[in-house]
Amino acid sequence: MNKISVLILTKDEQLDLPGCLASLAWCDDIHVYDSMSTDRTVEIARAFGATVTQRPFDNWASHQNWGLNNIPFKHPWVYYSDADERMTPELAEALKAFADAPGEHVALRVRRRDYLMGTWLKHVTPSPFNIRFFKPAHIRYERLTNPVTLVDGPVGDTDRHFNHYPFSKGMAHWFHKHNSYSTAEAEQIVANRLASKGFSPWKAFTAKDSNERRFHQKELYYRLPLRPVVMFLLLYVVKRGFLDGHAGLTYAMLRAIYEHMIVLKVRERARQADTEGASTAAPLRQ
Repeated sequence: MNKISVLILTKDEQLDLPGCLASLAWCDDIHVYDSMSTDRTVEIARAFGATVTQRPFDNWASHQNWGLNNIPFKHPWVYYSDADERMTPELAEALKAFADAPGEHVALRVRRRDYLMGTWLKHVTPSPFNIRFFKPAHIRYERLTNPVTLVDGPVGDTDRHFNHYPFSKGMAHWFHKHNSYSTAEAEQIVANRLASKGFSPWKAFTAKDSNERRFHQKELYYRLPLRPVVMFLLLYVVKRGFLDGHAGLTYAMLRAIYEHMIVLKVRERARQADTEGASTAAPLRQ
């Protein structure tokens, strides 16, 4: 008996969505959660038999939380996918087996494999774990972009993976998307600092909760000097991205560029805040 529903987030995904849906054809409850696409995304989803829910996108955490709280899933377990991802048959079988006997677990971490130029980026992006299978009532998201997944309950792991094709729409699309991502990242960094959320370098290495540890690691990383250079060296040298050939070099350079975009936007926002503060304070000195 199937116990799994699927949630796919979309925005103008007519190129990638057919392949994603085909890899999930075994599921009888697929929900396409669409951010008001202007192409054939919704048409494709409905033709496949998926249930479509549309909502204007605001930010990642808010959008994802709304979906989990309002979409009427048929089954107790939900697998979350993006349109540029493909479920593997091995992962599908692993999820079905897990749903049949989850024990006390309320979520499952799944491996991801990224591809560029037809090459699996085995080293430069070493198969990270993602919480993609869960009971919706136990999940919520935080952060404006690259949201942190907070889980209320035990989390399991599987060594099975899904395939991710982030460059399927070309480099121009990648740059356009990461331009908006870097803006959101910069806004999140500034918001965290203004809110004084209690950054602790110690907790970046010792916090027992993985999401809390990741938050402090990110904050520590954001404070590193020459961060774009550090990112390139970490990916290409420390993680041996050079073993992935030209694709590895390209990816490491792109990630360094992305980090530099964030650095520049944080500085820009800091200058704007200083200017606005000076303008507000100026009349008081007259």
